[in-house]
Order: sequence, then structure tokens, then C-alpha cells
Amino acid sequence: MWNIDTILTYLNIDLSRLRDVFLYDPQAPMIFSSGLFLWLFAAFVVVYLLLQRRTTARLLFVTLFSYYFYYKSSGTYFFLLALVTVSDFLIARFMERTTAKWKRKLWVTLSLVINLGLLCYFKYTNFFGACWASFTGGHFDPLDIFLPVGISFFTFQSLSYTIDVYRKEITPLSNLLDYAFYVSFFPQLVAGPIVRARDFIPQIRRPLFVSNEMFGRGVFLIMAGLFKKAIISDYISVNFVERVFDNPALYSGVENLMAVYGYALQIYCDFSGYSDMAIGIALLLGFHFNINFDSPYKSASITEFWRRWHISLSSWLRDYLYISLGGNRKGKIRQYMNLIITMFLGGLWHGASWNFVLWGMMHGVALALHKGWMALVGRPKGERPHGIRRFLGMLVTFHFVCFCWIFFRHAEFSPAVDMLKQIAMAFRPQVFPQLIVGYWEVFALMGLGYVLHFLPDSWERGCTKTIIRLPLVGKAVLLVALIYLVIQMKSADVQPFIYFQF
Repeated sequence: MWNIDTILTYLNIDLSRLRDVFLYDPQAPMIFSSGLFLWLFAAFVVVYLLLQRRTTARLLFVTLFSYYFYYKSSGTYFFLLALVTVSDFLIARFMERTTAKWKRKLWVTLSLVINLGLLCYFKYTNFFGACWASFTGGHFDPLDIFLPVGISFFTFQSLSYTIDVYRKEITPLSNLLDYAFYVSFFPQLVAGPIVRARDFIPQIRRPLFVSNEMFGRGVFLIMAGLFKKAIISDYISVNFVERVFDNPALYSGVENLMAVYGYALQIYCDFSGYSDMAIGIALLLGFHFNINFDSPYKSASITEFWRRWHISLSSWLRDYLYISLGGNRKGKIRQYMNLIITMFLGGLWHGASWNFVLWGMMHGVALALHKGWMALVGRPKGERPHGIRRFLGMLVTFHFVCFCWIFFRHAEFSPAVDMLKQIAMAFRPQVFPQLIVGYWEVFALMGLGYVLHFLPDSWERGCTKTIIRLPLVGKAVLLVALIYLVIQMKSADVQPFIYFQF
């Protein structure tokens, strides 16, 4: 007599192991490039298509899947996502019902306290405690506080909604499900991009429609992101960059310098790869996100770099922090100070460490100096240099960004200083040929990554159009071939995205 246990035994299926796959594993948070996500997403799409004409049911299904996705990333801390969602939804509703400015200000202040309070507790308690102990000469024992994945992203996203309601730039939602869908939408939930309510909310209840162009562009972005993350970023990280950064004093200056160039490419491919996949998945589901990276290492100034790098964060800091501080409305000196303060807080947003603070301050000072220089020479705002001037600007900007990445990557100052000492005092260029031979696969991928990055934008548009014109079978074959390549090149467990820690 056949029963379920007999069938499972015959098929060699262990229910306990199968159950463990679907439970939260702190050692293996679910990410887009994992095999489990690919299988879950395939099942998700089937249900999503079945619900395409039932808008409310579809929104509820996606929201529940998004919460499960977050559970697989941070365990039971998904309740924080629910807390932020419910509190900001109600606060926005209360703001709409009052015309008194002081009451509206009180409500938006409450939203700031809740969101930034959660962020400060989970991310900065130990940092501030250690700073206070150092300042007062006391002792502080770090608390065992888990940092929920993506808390910096969904708190900032929810804050943009309440602040926009306070400024009367948008009308608050009347349906909690719609707001929960907006805050928790899984493609961008744990590592951005930070999606503005004004851009996303009008799309929520539109009839589901995915054009051939949207589908093709979505497939292209998913493939591009997977290639950047799982092939270039993970491979050069595991096989070269991490080794040097973990022990810079053991390597020559030329090896350290190449590791810095490698990390610049690694963090770009890692984070822009996630953004590409998030934007691509959203397109397949019928939603549009704004671009989050625009070939940032092509920038000829630090100002241009921040218009191309992590655009959703830099524009958030500009609109909700820099402008709130006064922007450029209160004189040049105040403008420069506002830039430095904004980037100081932007550095602190990335992590509870003085290294991140220094990284943000260096970028803030560089932005202020560039603004001052542009004002001094009288160049029009937004003017971009050309020819040799642009080339030299790109060279200087890239190396300044790389210099700052050294402090961003290291958790403490001493290894960052060791790396700079090795580059300055023990360069040993004669080991370069041996280095290339010994790590030829790594440097081949680095070369490919930088070549692809600096290709003209028209090439990317041409590749996108080619993918769009391919039949469905052709798109599927390309995607399967890429997944096979990822599996063949994987030399360790799936590497978490760098920005998961922020």
C-alpha cells in the first residue's frame, strides 16, 4: 500500500532536510544569485500570472512573498518591516487629517523618531556606546545585537513617503495593503534601489502589463547583473582581493594596488549587479524602477561620480538632507558645510565605524572643493569637460575614489595604513609579471569588467535591443547558459551582496 512516507522514501526525499531549505539560515541568507531563489521565483511567477486580473489578490500574494523573502534574509526580524509599514501608514493618514502646521510637524517628527530610532538601535548602539566610553574613559561591553538585512534601505524608503506627505508633494494612501506592497516589494527590499513613493505608488494598481520591450530589457538586466555579481565580483573577490585586503602587509605594493583596483571593480559589480537584477525582476513583474548606476567610473569629477553612483541614495540625501539643511540657498560657505555634513552622515549610514565616517568626510570635502573650484573659474553648472581635460578628470576622479575605497573596505585604520605604506614604500614593480601569470584568470576578468564598464552607452543599448528581438526560446537559452557558467565558475558558497551589511 503506497502512502506519502513510502513515496518520499522511494524518491529519496528527506522531509527534515527539505524543511530546513525553506527555513531561515543565518549562514546562507537568500539572494538573487542563489539556486533556491531561482526555483522559488519560477513558482512565484506561475501564481503571479494566474492572479494577473485579480489586482488585490495579486498585491496580497506579492506582499506575503516579499515578507517570506525578508524572513529568509533576516529571520523573525521581519516584524520590524511590519512595524515601520503600519506606523508610517498611520502617521501619513493623521497628517492628512490636520491642517495645523505644528501638528503635521509633530507627526513627521514621530516618523523620524521611529525609523531613525530603529536604525540607530540596531546599527549604532555599540558604536555610540564605545565612543561614549572612550570619551569618558569608561568601559563598554558590546551588546549582542543582530543587524537586520536592508534596514537602512526600507527605513529610508518609508521616510521618503512620510516626508513627501508632510511637504504635501503626494497624497497619502488609504489602503494599508498598497503601502505594505510599496515598502516590502522584494526586488529592492534588502539592498535597494531606494524607490520613491511618488514614482512607485501610481504603478501599484495599474493593470498588469509587460511589453516585449520590458520583458527583453528585464532579461538583459538580470543577465547583466548575474554576470557582474556571480562571475566577475565573486571570482576576483574570493581568489585575489580578499586575500590582499585581509593581510596587506604580506603583499608587495603592486599587489596591494592591483587589489585596490580589483575592489573598485568588485564593489561596483556587486552592488550594480544587485540593482540590475532588482530592476530587471521588477520589469518582468510589470514595474519600473529608476536607474541606480550609470557607469560611475566614467566620471570626470567627484560631483559627476555622485550623479552616477548609487543614484537612489545620493538623490535621497540631496532631497531630504542636503536641501533640508539649506542646500545652496544660504551662501557658498554654508553650501560647502552642508555638503560635508551630508556626506558625513552618508558615510555613517553605510556603517557604524570611523572608517565609514572618514570615507564620507573625504567625499564631502572633495565635493565642496570641486564646487568651490567651479565657482572660482566661473564654469557653468552642469558643464562637462571634453577631450584631454575629460580624460585627466576621469583619471584623477577614479584614483581618488579608489583611495577612499581603501578606508571603506577595511574595518579598522591600521590595515588601511599598512596598505598605503606598502603601495608607497614597498611597491616592487618587478613582481608584476609573476603576479599576472599567477592570477591570470583574475586579471582577465578584471580587464573584461573594466572594458565593459568603459564601453560607449550605445553598445549597451544595442545589446538590449538584440535581446528584445530574440524569441522567448533564445532568451531562455542565453539565461540557462549564463546560469551554467555561474555554476562552473563558483569556487565557494554563494557570496552575500556587499550592501547587505548596510
